[in-house]
Parts: sequence; C-alpha cells; structure tokens
Amino acid sequence: MGLLTWLIVGVIVGWLAGMVIKGRGFGLIGNIVVGVIGALIGGWLAGAVLNIHNPISGFNLTTFIVALLGAVILLYVARLLKFR
Repeated sequence: MGLLTWLIVGVIVGWLAGMVIKGRGFGLIGNIVVGVIGALIGGWLAGAVLNIHNPISGFNLTTFIVALLGAVILLYVARLLKFR
C-alpha cells in the first residue's frame, strides 16, 4: 500500500477503533498511529493465525476489517496496561 493509503486507512480505522472501545480520541496523529499499527498487527495475525496471504492489500473492505480488528486489539491491550 502507498503511504497515502496507509494514512487514510489509519485515520479511519483509528477513529472507528476508538468508537468500538469507547475511549477518548487520540487526535488525528494518534488515530493514524493506532490505525497503522493496528493494520500491522491485524495483518500479522491474519497471516500467522488464519493463514491469509497478503491481508493488507490496498484500499478495500478486507484491509479495513483486518486493520480494524488489529486496532481494536491494540487499544484493548493498551487499556489493560493503562497506557492512557
């Protein structure tokens, strides 16, 4: 994925993950970071656990779902560790 696509997906997924976890927002930069790291976590989990090859492959529904699940997991773990 291109850098611009990563940033767009990061903003949207970071914001959505914040809504799912029901926390306060991290702001634009924080949402981008949560979304992009969430996409990396989700992509790794999809490949390692579900044996899905190239789950983060562009600007599509699969990418959003995988990134959102990864971002939700990231926020959940962060809340457990109280990084807020």
